[in-house]
Amino acid sequence: SLITGLKSPPESLSDLGAIESLRVPGKEEFRELREQPSDPQAEQELINSIEQVYFSADSFDIVQYELEKLPPVLNLQELEEYRDKLKQQQAAVSKKVADLILEKQPAYVKELERVTSLQTGLQLAAVICTNGRRYLNIAKEGFTQASLGLLANQRKRQLLIGLLKSLRTIKTLQRTDVRLSEMLEEEDYPGAIQLCLECQKAASTFKHYSCISELNSKLQDTLEQIEEQLDVALSKICKNFDISHYTKVQQAYRLLGKTQTAMDQLHMHFTQAIHNTVFQVVLGYVELCAGNTDTKFQKLQYKDLCTHVTPDSYIPCLADLCKALWEVMLSYYRTMEWHEKHDSEGTASVSEGSNMIGTEETNFDRGYVKKKLEHGLTRIWQDVQLKVKTYLLGTDLSIFKYDDFIFVLDIISRLMQVGEEFCGSKSEVLQESIRKQSVNYFKNYHRTRLDELRMFLENETWELCPVKSNFSILQLHEFKFMEQSRSPSVSPSKQPVSTSSKPSTLFEQYCSCGNPFEIQADHKDEETEDVLASNGYESDEQEKSAYQEYDSDSDVPEELKRDYVDEQTGDAPVKSVSRETLKSRKKSDYSLNKVNAPILTNTTLNVIRLVGKYMQMMNILKPIAFDVIHFMSQLFDYYLYAIYTFFGRNDSLESTGLGLSSSRLRTTLNRIQESLIDLEVSADPTVPLTAAEERKEKVPSPHLSHLVVLTSGDTLYGLAERVVATESLVFLAEQFEFLQPHLDAVMPAVKKPFLQQFYSQTVSTASELRKPIYWIVAGKAIDYEQMLLLMANVKWDVKEIMSQHNVYVDALLKEFEQFNKRLYEVSKRVRIPLPVSNILWEHCIRLANRTIVEGYANVKKCSNEGRALMQLDFQQFLMKLEKLTDIRPIPDKEFVETYIKAYYLTENDMERWIKEHREYSTKQLTNLVNVCLGSHINKKARQKLLAAIDDIDRPKR
Repeated sequence: SLITGLKSPPESLSDLGAIESLRVPGKEEFRELREQPSDPQAEQELINSIEQVYFSADSFDIVQYELEKLPPVLNLQELEEYRDKLKQQQAAVSKKVADLILEKQPAYVKELERVTSLQTGLQLAAVICTNGRRYLNIAKEGFTQASLGLLANQRKRQLLIGLLKSLRTIKTLQRTDVRLSEMLEEEDYPGAIQLCLECQKAASTFKHYSCISELNSKLQDTLEQIEEQLDVALSKICKNFDISHYTKVQQAYRLLGKTQTAMDQLHMHFTQAIHNTVFQVVLGYVELCAGNTDTKFQKLQYKDLCTHVTPDSYIPCLADLCKALWEVMLSYYRTMEWHEKHDSEGTASVSEGSNMIGTEETNFDRGYVKKKLEHGLTRIWQDVQLKVKTYLLGTDLSIFKYDDFIFVLDIISRLMQVGEEFCGSKSEVLQESIRKQSVNYFKNYHRTRLDELRMFLENETWELCPVKSNFSILQLHEFKFMEQSRSPSVSPSKQPVSTSSKPSTLFEQYCSCGNPFEIQADHKDEETEDVLASNGYESDEQEKSAYQEYDSDSDVPEELKRDYVDEQTGDAPVKSVSRETLKSRKKSDYSLNKVNAPILTNTTLNVIRLVGKYMQMMNILKPIAFDVIHFMSQLFDYYLYAIYTFFGRNDSLESTGLGLSSSRLRTTLNRIQESLIDLEVSADPTVPLTAAEERKEKVPSPHLSHLVVLTSGDTLYGLAERVVATESLVFLAEQFEFLQPHLDAVMPAVKKPFLQQFYSQTVSTASELRKPIYWIVAGKAIDYEQMLLLMANVKWDVKEIMSQHNVYVDALLKEFEQFNKRLYEVSKRVRIPLPVSNILWEHCIRLANRTIVEGYANVKKCSNEGRALMQLDFQQFLMKLEKLTDIRPIPDKEFVETYIKAYYLTENDMERWIKEHREYSTKQLTNLVNVCLGSHINKKARQKLLAAIDDIDRPKR
């Protein structure tokens, strides 16, 4: 204990052996050590620095160790420093030991006093014991004769008591029959057996009496009768487990010594109960639907009987079937619970006894029962699966509607959940059976839905479906299952909200009462789908307020009358905007005070509902999750392909070289076209069977409705329809992103790469369709050809620097103002989100700048003053354009400026410039060399530059 506080490299020492080699300081030295000023932290660090070998066994030779550590060449200074270090360590240890000894001194004195007191007490006890023994010896010698007399009288008394007991037993045996009958009627089987065994034992003891000589044979008959009634009582456990009843039965079998036999009989009764239960349930529905009491059904096998169940009664019969099987499995579950509880209690009581033979027999019986019950779990569940599988195969599930089919799957899913909790089984029999039927059903269902989707798309006019600003797919009935606990007795969209925060098994939840397959009366949802808005406004008052506020701001310029949308959040204000807000709004926002509600169509809403239904099936039956997600991806693929086909397909887009369609988008569209789109509409009987099967999996390409007009300049070439279509696709992609964690959770691990690829290569490309779709509008919204004609009429070989810009700049700016107004008119019909307006402006400005460069490339003659005029025109265009739009920087601004400034380059710089700027066309580069640079380079240099241009253009051919 002296070293307890000493935190040395070995954390503690159990004795003082490790420091015996240390010299223990005397009292004077203790005093000196304690009086010395010390730093506890420094002392502890010194102690921690002591090598671990110093704390080893007693046989350790410190001197030998230190000598062996000496280097071959000794250094006096190093030795003295090392010696001082050892002295410091020894002083620190000595001071620590001294502190601990002085600290423990009072405790030592106190303990010594207690030992002395204890020794005195023991000496006194020895004296008392010696006196007691002496007195006992005297009493023994004085009272022996009297004791023997008392013992003799006691013996006579016991003999008389035994005789009286025998007479009473004989009297009781005469009344045994009546009592046994009463106990059997009361189902007191343990008491009856106990009484019967006791009577048998008593009868064998008194068999020499003639009055009870015939009682033995009669008791044996009674015992056999009790065993028969016990077997009947045991069979009742299979359907309705009762703790007190089963406890009596087990006690009775234990008294008979037939615990193992009882367990064998119990499993046989459970097997029989499963067969009888399912047969009676199905027979009841078949006879009910047949409308007669013909006994021919009772003679049928269960497999044949299942084929007579009508579609109308199929689901109620299945629910009752599972309900009845649940009662059987619950009884078995409670039986196992009973044995686990009583075995633990029995083990505790046996451990207190001393009968080793009886204990071994009891433990053997318990082990047998435990193994039998555990083995019976799988056996019973297999029987249940086979009975339900037979029932499922008796009817073609493809005849059911989707909701009914989901209901069937929900029941089977709950049954598989019961099986997994019952015995840990994955329900392979049921899974394989229901999976095959589900996949076949779902393939046909999905094919029909794809055809419906094509019909919806071809009849869609791409009008806005007005939903509220707080719209969420979780508000739709099809997605209620994601927020609510699932109950198979109700439709997935009609499930009660889960109130239990603590997860529990079905057996724990329904152990005392209730049934997970109980069919509840269908009830209408208290909440309806309140997702639609009126005219894009949350309320009529808001709409009225918006237009009143708008009308009151008549002094605001026309181009400024746009709604204000928060640049960072993208949220629109709920209240009407003020005049100051209108003046300070972003120029690229086009909304007439509409709330920032999602942009979607009725077709989009139908697709989302379909996704919800698909997820219901996947959530209920996880083994088909991959097939369902694959079909879900096809819904999104087809919708994306339709939007591209209707509004984005334009062969002239890619020729611009602006990279409007990314390689990822092009790859996605090609994949969809190859895997999903049937380009051969007409059926050819000569087509091979395999090709015909492949075409069954495909859908014809949709065609845009003739009601949708995309050629009118007044509507900006169907911009409203394009915005609704494109942004509805973006919204649909956002919902798929929202559902990704849920899909990822149910997707099998080996199939997750497919899901990741779908999201990374398809869903994420939805927003990329904006560029090619809105490029078509931007290419037609402004008359770029007219601008080229106006630029061709400009004289660029002027001799003096001009101070006035050319007319084509004003004409182009006027086109942009007209474009701005038409955008505003479109925004009255459909809210134009900020990203959309930015893309439109970006496309138009980019096209205008490239048209300007093309106009400059068409110039035949140009002087230095003409090039300065070009710069003046472009700067004027930029200055006016920046007042119309907030886009910064101006797209392709450097494209124009760089082309104009290239005129001033020298021959060598120009050659390098041509190689570095491959964004310009061959015509533009050639014109730059021939026209603009012809004044300050010779013919040979010009030919060299033209050759460089030709080298650059050759790989493009």
